Amino acid sequence: MARADLHIHTTASDGRSTPEQILKNAQKHKLNTIAITDHDTIRGYRKAAELAPQYEIELLPGVEITADFNGRECHLLAYCFDPDHQAVKQVLLQHYKSRLERGKWILNQLSKEGLQVDIDEVKAEANGSNIGRPHIASVLVDKGYVASFKEAFIRYLSDEALGDIYNEYFSHHEVISKIKEAGGVIAIAHPGNMYNDEELELLVEAGVDGIEFLHPSHDYKTQKRIEEFAEKHHLLTTGGSDFHGGDTDYQKFFGVVTINTTYIHQLKRLAKQRKELTV
Repeated sequence: MARADLHIHTTASDGRSTPEQILKNAQKHKLNTIAITDHDTIRGYRKAAELAPQYEIELLPGVEITADFNGRECHLLAYCFDPDHQAVKQVLLQHYKSRLERGKWILNQLSKEGLQVDIDEVKAEANGSNIGRPHIASVLVDKGYVASFKEAFIRYLSDEALGDIYNEYFSHHEVISKIKEAGGVIAIAHPGNMYNDEELELLVEAGVDGIEFLHPSHDYKTQKRIEEFAEKHHLLTTGGSDFHGGDTDYQKFFGVVTINTTYIHQLKRLAKQRKELTV
């Protein structure tokens, strides 16, 4: 059975592998279809799209979008949308600005702990990518404030350490609406222990099309629970390795945590129907 990975990050956000390295790795593991789902950007997808034909790999448009879900962050995976649609551009531009402002807010919080980091240092670490906490963590390591990436998150950058994090993202309702407007399909990312059933129900009511059941953080029991939830609510199911490269927890799952391409056909069918309705 042909295999696919629909959750991959590159250096365009907080991954450690370039889009070309991802394609080479996918070819090595004999993956037929992949989606590069960087955080709030499709720069990695666009670069990979230029190269994918020579690797004979099907590349789906993809992105992992951060949304405001009733005052907290949630992550939504979008697939098969028109990458040039104005609605997609609007979301990603707003979220680029939001990530920058959130980065400044985090640095202000760190300054209260005596840690002096300038936003330009973080921008340099991000190297043109959307700013995220991993970039701040790398700067903290480089400046000797912490000994490791893990320590940076435990002491300073976790949700628990930061408290109510600055958030000016589009709401989950707006993100779902705009991705559908662009002919895309949208799924809940790595739900695992992030949401109770009531919260999942709210996301379903908001109009998500699917839910990620296969993820390295999901044990077998969690997978079955999510699959049953998806069946009950007639949701598509997706999955992937959440690969970031480097020393991340999920590095070893690339080429291992995969779904068969039956799921891909369902995604593409819904996206095609949605695009035909908007013509």
